[in-house]
This record gives sequence, structure tokens and C-alpha cells, in this order.
Amino acid sequence: MSDLAFARMTMAFSLGYHIIFAAIGMAMPFFMSVAHRKWLRTGDDAAYRLTRAWGRGVAIVFAVGAVSGTVLSFELGLLWPGFMEHAGPIIGMPFSLEGAAFFLEAIFFGLYLYGWKRFSARLHWWMSVAVGVCGVASGILVVAANGWMNSPSGFTWNGSVASNIEPWSAMWNEAWLMQAGHMVIAAFEAVAFMVAGIHAFLILRGSTDAMHKIALKIALVIGAFAALAQPIHGHFSAQSVAERQPAKLAAMEAHFVTGPRAPLRIGGIPNVETREVPYSIDIPGGLSFLAHDDFGATVIGLDQFPEEEWPPVTIVHFAFQVMVGIGSLLALVGVLALWAIRKQTLFDKRRLLAVIVMCTPLGMIAIEAGWIVTEVGRQPWIIYGIMKTKDAVTPVPGQVWHFILFVVLYGFLAATTAWMWRRQVVAAKNIAPPDAELREWAFGEESSP
Repeated sequence: MSDLAFARMTMAFSLGYHIIFAAIGMAMPFFMSVAHRKWLRTGDDAAYRLTRAWGRGVAIVFAVGAVSGTVLSFELGLLWPGFMEHAGPIIGMPFSLEGAAFFLEAIFFGLYLYGWKRFSARLHWWMSVAVGVCGVASGILVVAANGWMNSPSGFTWNGSVASNIEPWSAMWNEAWLMQAGHMVIAAFEAVAFMVAGIHAFLILRGSTDAMHKIALKIALVIGAFAALAQPIHGHFSAQSVAERQPAKLAAMEAHFVTGPRAPLRIGGIPNVETREVPYSIDIPGGLSFLAHDDFGATVIGLDQFPEEEWPPVTIVHFAFQVMVGIGSLLALVGVLALWAIRKQTLFDKRRLLAVIVMCTPLGMIAIEAGWIVTEVGRQPWIIYGIMKTKDAVTPVPGQVWHFILFVVLYGFLAATTAWMWRRQVVAAKNIAPPDAELREWAFGEESSP
């Protein structure tokens, strides 16, 4: 394999690892905040214990995510100097602002962790909200930089040098809003079903701790609404891709030939040589409607682009199918869960709880598949229409050792994180309820339950 291939694999592995922690870091502080608010509103000891348990989980994710995110920033310069030479002055702003958001998140999280009984109860709770807001802001700013790679703007390109740079225009490019919205919704959806699956598993194993029931309800309500919102947002995201990156959309649907009433394909195995998709279920006009809100509209196919500029069709198509399939399944499970919560029968439906347990990793798998669509679907460009990936890679040989090093590093981090999470899940049952002093701080003497 070439050094370019190993550089790509290293970056893909690093991004695939970090995005899990980025998603948890965006969504989990809000889960903690909801549980905290429930305790302040009801005085329920189980809600307090859940707040502290989730707070410990957020601390682990924050620490590991900081490490993997820092590694990624170095990799951009080490592996892709040709990209950073031109992109640095243009999209340096969202990266620097992301750093500021990260530091603010760290400050607010520190104040939250050590602020029990040191601030007013209301101010202390607002700090948990600030942690979540800064986490989401950090994610949005990174996605803005990635959106620029898919929809470059804010500069004039003369073939080798960028001039007339406008950083604000580059940061708020045409892709950032759709990409950021899709990512934030996906983060809440994936994390919600992951959390719900863990607590559903503990309930099925016989735990009677009320903390798990509260956690399951919070996670399922958030996850269900996110899962129902995602297809709606996905429709508009597809229209944005159709306008900006028609080759990516064509690869997503294995749409080889330009034409009207383009079918929406479910499944299938693309054959690039014959330009056919056997074993697929075609919905006539479905892709035309998805891309243009018109069942008869013409959709640009891959035949309008030189073959050397085609994305890897099979990989992109399969990844897109996985993302959409999982999203549809989670939306269905979310509806069933909401209905069971409304009817107050959730904890009696063991089969539904078992399905929720099986859904635990699916949201994260969908996120990984979505990023494959985003990144691999842009190939062969690192800056769409401006610079190809092969022109941005480092000339330094021996990238295979770089790849092996990072696999070992991330393997160690993954094992350590799994051990710490398991330890926290086991220890959660031993979290003490709030003492009299803490109750007085939170509720006041007269209203102390």
C-alpha cells in the first residue's frame, strides 16, 4: 500500500474514534442537566444520584476526547501539509474559536463539578447548561471547517494560491448549516439510544434502582424526538448535497445515468463496470423528489463526471444505506418507546426493552457511516473542486509506522475508557443520596424534603 493510503487510513481511524467522543461530549451534558433539573424540581434522590453518575461519565469522555482531539489537530499538519498550507489562513478562524469553546466548556465543567454547595443551586444548574452549550458550539465550529472542505468559499483561487481571503465568509459557507444541524441531531440520537440501552440492560438484569428508570425515560424521550427530526433534516441535507456536490449524491444512490424520475434505491450492490445496481429495490421518482421536491425532476448522474473524479461508489452507497436504515429503525423504536411511556407500560414490556438494548451501538454506527458518506463521498478532493487529496499528503515516507502507532494509541485509550465506564456503571449503585446540608443548599430549610 502507498503512503497516501496509510495517511488516509490514519486520518480515517482517528476521525472515526474521535467522533464518538465528540458526539457524547455534545449531548451528554444536557442529559446530566435534565436529570439535575428533575432533582431540583422534585427532590427525588434517584434523580440526584443519576446526575452524579452521569457527571462522572461526562468527565471521562471529556478527558479522553481532549486527547483524541489534540492528536487530530497535529495530524492535519503532519499528514496533510499541502492542505494546511492553503487552508490554514482561510479556515483558521473556526479552529481557533473551537479551541475557545473547548476551554470555556472545561471551565464551566470544572465549576460545575466543584461547585456543589459553593454557588446558588440555580446558578450551579445553569453551569451544567453552559457545559452543554459550549460542547455543541465546539462541535458546530469544527463542522463549519469541514463544511468549507465540501463547499469552499471566502477566497479567490488562481490555480495555486488563495487570495482575497474572507475568513467569516469561509467559516459560514453554504454547507455548514446543514452539516452542523445533521451532526448535532445525530449526536443526541446516538447518545440517547446508547444511554437508554445501557440502563435498559441493567433493568432487564433485575435492577430495581429507580435511577435506571428515570435515566431510561430521559434518554428515550430525547432519542425519539431526535430520531424523528433526523429524516426531516436529512431531506433538506440531501437537497443541499444535490446542489453543491451532485457527484456525492449520485454515489450515495449509485445513480449512474442522468435522467428524470430518478429512482430511490434501497439496498443493492453497485456494479461500476456495468453501471447497474442489482438486488436493489427501486422507488420510481424517489431520488428526484429527495433532491428537488419533484418526482419528475432530472437528477445528475455519475456519467456527467470523469471517472477519475468519481467517489468510491460502493463504499459511499453502502455507508449511506447503513445510515438511513439505522435511522429509520431508531425512529420506529422511538415511536414505540414514546407510546409505552405515555401508557406507563414501558417497564413491563421486556421485549421492547430487549430491542432497546440491541439498539445501544446502532446510533454510533450510523454516525460513523454518515461521516464515511461525507468524507469518502468528497473524494478525490480534499477541498472540493480545488485540491485533490493526493496533492495534499505529506512527502515523508514510512506512513505505515505512523498508522500502527495510532492504532496502538487509540486501542489503549479505548480499552482504558471501557474499563473506566464499566467501573462507573458498577459504582453508580453506591452513590450516596444527598445529605441534609446538600438538601438545605438546594431547597432551603422549609422546602427541604
